[in-house]
This record gives sequence, C-alpha cells and structure tokens, in this order.
Amino acid sequence: VGSTSGSGSTSGSSPQNENTNSKTPRKLVDCVFKFGGSSLANAERIDHVANLIKDQIEQGYRPRAVVCSAMGKTTNNLLSAGEFALEGRVCVDAIRTLHVNTMDEFKLDEKDHTRQDVHELLEECEQMLTGVRMIQELSPKSLDQLVSYGERCSVRIMAARLNQLGVPALAFDAWDVGIQTDSNFGDAKLLPEYESAVQKAFDQRIDPNVVAVVTGFIGHDPNGKITTLGRGGSDLTATALGAALGLDEIQVWKDVDGILSTDPRVVPHAVALDQVSFEEASELAYFGAQVLHPIAMQPAMKYNVPVRVKNSYNPAAVGTIIQQEKSSQDRLVTAITYKKGVTVLDISSTQMLGAYGFLARVFREFEKHKLSVDVLASSEVSVSLTLDKKQDGTVINHLITDLQDCADITRKNNMSILTLITDVNKSSEVLATVFRVFSQQNIQVEMMSQGASKVNISFIVRSDSLENAITELHSCFFSGKCSVEPYPQQEENDKATTNGSTTVTNVNQEEMENAHAP
Repeated sequence: VGSTSGSGSTSGSSPQNENTNSKTPRKLVDCVFKFGGSSLANAERIDHVANLIKDQIEQGYRPRAVVCSAMGKTTNNLLSAGEFALEGRVCVDAIRTLHVNTMDEFKLDEKDHTRQDVHELLEECEQMLTGVRMIQELSPKSLDQLVSYGERCSVRIMAARLNQLGVPALAFDAWDVGIQTDSNFGDAKLLPEYESAVQKAFDQRIDPNVVAVVTGFIGHDPNGKITTLGRGGSDLTATALGAALGLDEIQVWKDVDGILSTDPRVVPHAVALDQVSFEEASELAYFGAQVLHPIAMQPAMKYNVPVRVKNSYNPAAVGTIIQQEKSSQDRLVTAITYKKGVTVLDISSTQMLGAYGFLARVFREFEKHKLSVDVLASSEVSVSLTLDKKQDGTVINHLITDLQDCADITRKNNMSILTLITDVNKSSEVLATVFRVFSQQNIQVEMMSQGASKVNISFIVRSDSLENAITELHSCFFSGKCSVEPYPQQEENDKATTNGSTTVTNVNQEEMENAHAP
C-alpha cells in the first residue's frame, strides 16, 4: 500500500516485501505500536505482547514508541476505588495483587527498580484515596490523577519484560515525551505545541534503537497537572506520536484481523477489509463500529500517516490499512454498520414561518437542550431526525414540549440506523439493490439520509428488521449470493469479489465480535 508520510518515506509497506539480498540492507519501517487493556490483561498477555514486539523488530519494524493502556480492567477498578473512598473505604488490594503477581511471574526481585517504581505508584495511589476519604471529594482533576496510575504501572512492567527478552526499552509517562493538553479534565485536548515537544523529546532523549514504552490516555496541562484524553485516548496518544514524528506507520493492535465488513455477531462470515480511507473509517466509528475514534484519527489524517489495525492473536494477518486513499478494490459497498435504539422525531411546522424561520427555531431548541442529532432529512416545513439512545429521555420530552407551540411532533422509539459505507457517486447502483432487497423482505424504511457525507447512505428501520436487513445486504454486496436479481454492475463486482475474496482466519468468535460491536 503506497502512501507518503510526514517524513517523506514510503508508508504502509511491509518489510517482509523489501529486497532481502545480503548486499542490500532491509529498510526499517519506523512505527508506533498501540496495545489496549485486553491485550495486557495479565502476565501471560504482557509476555505475549512483548514477544510479539520482539518478533516484529526481527521482521524489520522499528517501534519508536509502544503505547500501552492500563492492564485489563484496572481503569474500572480505580474508578470503583474512588467511589469506595467517597463512601469511607480505601482499598487497592485487587489492583496491587494484579501488578505484584505479574512482576512475580517475570521474577522481578525486590531490588529491581521496576518493582520499586510500581510499589511507589501504588502507595501514592492509596495515599490519594485516603485523602479522598477524608475530604469527601473527588474532583475531575483528582479523578484524572487517580486513573493515571493504571497506565503508569503498566508501561513500567512492559518495559521490564522487553528488556528481559533482549529488547532495549525505557518506560515514559506521556508528558515526558511531549504530550501536552489543555486543562479540560476528563476530556482534554492536545495543545498545538505538542508536536514540537514530542519531536524535541525523541531527538534529545530517546535513542531510535530503544523502544519508548509510553502511557496512553494521559498527559499534562500547562500547570503540570495530569489530564486524560477522553474516549479513544490511548489511540490518540499513538496517532499523535506517529504524526508528530512523521513515522511510516501507526499500528493499533486489537484481537481481530482488521476492520470487518460488518458486525460478526450478525454475520459470522464478515470479512476483513484490506484498506479504508480516513473518511470511511470515521463514518464507521461514528455509526457504531469499534474502529478508532474519529478524534484519534485526526493527527494521522493531518499528515497522512497510515494507521494499520492488526491482530495480536494472529500477527501474520496483514490487517486493515487506514489512509487518505480508498481501497483499489472495485466494490460498491465498503462496510455495513448500525446503531440500535435510536429515537426518531418527525417535526412538522404548524405556522407560516418559512424554511429559514422554522429550521432556525427547531435548532435553537436543540442547542438549548444540548441534544445532538445523528441523521437528518428536511423539507421547507418539516424535518425528521434521529437522537442517539444515550440522550436523556427527560430532556427529549422537554424539547418536544417547547416546540409544540410551532410544530406537530411524532416520536418513534426503538428504531435503528443502518449505514452503508459507500461511494455516493455510485448511489444509484447501491440503492437499486437495497430497495429491491427491502421490498422483497418487507423491510420498511422510515427515513433515509444521503449527501452530507460523500461516503455513507443511512436508512432508519425498525429494530426488529435490522439484523435481517444487514444479513441480506451483506450477502448481496460481499458474498455474491443476493436474494434479488443483482443490478448489472453489481453482478460484475460480485464475480470479482468472489474470485479474490478475503477470509478471516484464526480468530475465535468472541474476538471477532469485539471488532464491530456498537
């Protein structure tokens, strides 16, 4: 996969494909690796990941940084410990046991600096919780500091294990390698100056042949206080480092063979995609797929540094590459995703406000009630839109009450958004198949939206029709086994897909389900 990174080198290539002639040195692929909490759940998983990193280095990858989340459920356990402290009880026993047992497994003795560092962090964590118990307060700033102890312990243990395996490694808190944020505790944003700070840190402090094991999810504000980056924070740490350093590739290691064509809980034979664009990946994430969070992709998009989603259980799988360009495969639909449990509001004007006045009034009310819209379709005197299931039902009721003086409102609960990630320039071909399938299966479309994004078409259907709709459409667009006579162009694409199909291998059902879970 050819692409140019910020450093001017060719990106997205695999070192296994480089010329291996003994007279021609193999080109190193500079990259960032990121591993989430499930990949680091215990000593066995950390050992697996450490050996995986060693194997990748032997294959020609050079990880300038390895970004790690907290071990397993440590973040959740720290949050629970904070709640217990507010109730008058301080207990970090489970958290301490997990980390001490892991160090024992790796035979890190009492004099080892890693064991000392982890013990000091856990002692500091316990002291902080004692303070919370005494003052009966846990502010967003204190909460960010509390959850940081998980990542800070994790990276020290990972670095120690890498060194035991002969891979030179050093553990770093993210602020020590330049991750600077604003002071919005709980959902901090990177400051523009983080890029130069990261470059300076790696130029002056970190040997390119030493793996920097860096805490994901956390940073420092201008006052030196610990902040967290919010949802997708560890992925954002990885893409921020990769983009600032202009590396060849950012690798996000999960437990599936890449981004899948749909949710494997609905379609067990969902296939791994070879490549998607940043725009396609953002739409997939927004409409329910567990890909990278759209915010986490922004640094990589800015400099077009490819992001590869890989499988830590099956490292030989190529994975899915995310970059500016779409896949070269000629496919009508890239993927199918969905959101369940949404609310649909049909709002029709009862006054002669005209299009401008009516829509202005509607969206003033949405702003006042802080409600965000997923999908929207409008005419001069009416608008239909969807609200995510996370929106407060009481707030929706207040919105409806406030709009009743100028509009008739119909509310439909328990609806679903079915989204096709596709090239809207081919929408006629796509829709020709979609609506014949829907007609044959008696699936009613309550609402449709197309055009605002150039890569998605969304349909609102009843939730009890959703899985059937996904299964039938996946068969048409990915399996070449459509229940209706295919559109002529689609028939040609199906033959091409069948001849060169991609299959998912060596991934158990539970692992696959996490790839596309909404």
